[in-house]
This record gives sequence, structure tokens and C-alpha cells, in this order.
Amino acid sequence: MSAPQPAAVYTHGHQEAVLRSHRSRTAADSAAYLLPELRPGQAVLDIGCGPGTITADLAELVGPEGRVVAVDTSAEVLERAAEYVAGRGPAAEVVFEQADVHRLPYRDGEFDVVHAHQVLQHVADPVAALREMRRVTAPGGVVAARDVDYASMTWFPEVPALDRWLELYRRTARANGGEPDAGRRLLSWARAAGFAEVTASATTWTYATPEQRAWWGGMWADRVTGTTLGRTVVERGYAEPDEPERIAAGWREWSAAGDGWFSMLHGEILALSLIHISEPTRQAEISYD
Repeated sequence: MSAPQPAAVYTHGHQEAVLRSHRSRTAADSAAYLLPELRPGQAVLDIGCGPGTITADLAELVGPEGRVVAVDTSAEVLERAAEYVAGRGPAAEVVFEQADVHRLPYRDGEFDVVHAHQVLQHVADPVAALREMRRVTAPGGVVAARDVDYASMTWFPEVPALDRWLELYRRTARANGGEPDAGRRLLSWARAAGFAEVTASATTWTYATPEQRAWWGGMWADRVTGTTLGRTVVERGYAEPDEPERIAAGWREWSAAGDGWFSMLHGEILALSLIHISEPTRQAEISYD
């Protein structure tokens, strides 16, 4: 029997400032690489569904014959997601459940598509998570993952407080057992998980209009002062007590710049599940492909 996986530590927390960011996400801007793989009638597992905005889009794309199971580690977040999706009136059946990606409570080969957006950067063992995602994917189905690469984040004008923000975030995420530069590692992790056919790609998010700068900078100003992240960097001695406020001021300074620009890279993978292996064979560590 395999050893229990360590619990994931979510660096951002689930406060309103964090969910404000997550609620802005859609399948079009966060899962475009996956959309050509979706068909009416498919069964989809959406891991780390957050507030459910991407989940609702996926449900519409697989249609009334399809089925979507959305999972997250936070019961409170799942409750909000269920309310949002119910308000949208999705085309497919959507079920919300608490689950850990390291130990998914689903049958081998239960889903045609298993999707995780901004999840693997936070988990204790991303390779084990991908193996588990693969286990619940049917033969011929796909595992899709997209994660940001924090080291790729770049901006103008050069505000020193933002350099400090990035340094503190990456240090905290790694201390929590995560990998903030996950985007560049997705292909390697998928290979280590045993996938033989993997398509890797990358896309960006960019914030450059006055409206985008106000939203992005204002959101991060709130996140460094009023969420788990801001408290953690001070409690662990990574930052002085007044430093989160100084970083928030730096975000507001950047937001107000008329020529302000911010961009980041996201790695993406589509990994094909070729052969279904039953649980006893899987424990025997025989190749999946």
C-alpha cells in the first residue's frame, strides 16, 4: 500500500481578494489549449475548481449529455462555486466535491478529460498528482494542466517593491512545499508520471490598459495586506511588519503609471492517456503506456 501523500499548502489562502482574481477566469483565457479536445457528452473532472467560472464554461462545452465533477480542498469555496454555477444554469450536470488531487475518490478511467488550472504549483508531489489524474482518465482521454511560471513575470516601470513582492512570494511558496515556477516544469513532471504522448505549449496574461492595471494592481495590493500571504511573510520573519504595506503601495504606484505593463508566462500540457490499468496492476508499478 502506498504511503499517504503530504497535504498541500495553498499559499494564497481563500480570502475575498484571492477569489476576486479567480472569478475573472474563463475557459477562453485560462484553458484555450484544451477547448479543441472537448466534445458533447464527455465526462470531465475539474481539479482545483475555485469559484467555478471555468467549471461552468466546461459544462457548457460538453453539453446536456455531458457530466462535470468539480473538486477543491475548501468546502467554503465549493459552496460558493456551486451557487455560481447554479446561477449560470449550466448545460451539463455539475457535481461539487471535496478531494485531494493526490488521492482522488474516483474509479480508474472514470473521466474523458481531467483538467487542473493553477493547481500543480501548489501540491506537495506534482508527479504523484499527475499519476493520479492519469489513473482516473479513460483510454484515449486527456489530462490537461496549466500553471504560471512566477520567474517569468515582468513589468514596467521598474518598481522595486514589486521585485521584493516576487522574492517573498517565491520564497513562501517553496517553504510551503510548492513550486512557483511550475509552468516550465509541467512537461518534465508529465514525463516522470509516465505519459508518453504530451503536447506542451505556453500562453500569457498581460495587463496594460488603465482598466487592467487598476484591477490587477489593486487586487495584488489587497492580497499582500489582507490575505494569508501577507500574514505569513511577517510571521515567518521573511519580511518586516510594515513591509506588506510598502509592497501594496508599490502595486498602487505601478497601477497609476500611464505606460504600465505587466505580463506572465503559463506552461500548458495535454497528456494523452493511452492504456487503462486497473488499481492492482497500478500498485505493481507496471507502465501505464
